[in-house]
Amino acid sequence: MKLEIVPYREQDHDQLVSIWERAVRATHTFLAEHDITFYKRMVSEALPEVEVWEVLDSEGEPAGFMALDGNHIEMLFVDADRHGQGLGRLLISQAIDIKGKHLKVDVNEQNEGATRFYTRMGFVQTGRSELDGSGKPFPLLHLELKLKGMKDPRERLTTQIN
Repeated sequence: MKLEIVPYREQDHDQLVSIWERAVRATHTFLAEHDITFYKRMVSEALPEVEVWEVLDSEGEPAGFMALDGNHIEMLFVDADRHGQGLGRLLISQAIDIKGKHLKVDVNEQNEGATRFYTRMGFVQTGRSELDGSGKPFPLLHLELKLKGMKDPRERLTTQIN
């Protein structure tokens, strides 16, 4: 599987929003339909405003993306049918390569799969908020990358994707 990471391409905007929606529907079962509609609009408006990196599949089509604001991972979503194939690890590796090892991310507490993913990548919980960034009652776990005593995700990536 040949994958490539490229900066945000405006022509992929709608595909990225669709990837977000499919991933959210598969993993954020705690959200109601009106919540998904609310966040979908926010994601669509935010993508051109933040630093976005896309994972392209062997046919050059987006399969996932990550949005960064400084050293904070604002979004990391992989198409639902591509979960577990190493694309998230590839995006974390990209973030480390360009931002260094002082990465932070907030994850919905109810999204246990995402929490497990970030923990495997070396993130540890440093805090918790009762409300999300929009003031909605979806608690957030605040995580930071701490690689001390762990393998760098970039090293694991080589053996798991290739």
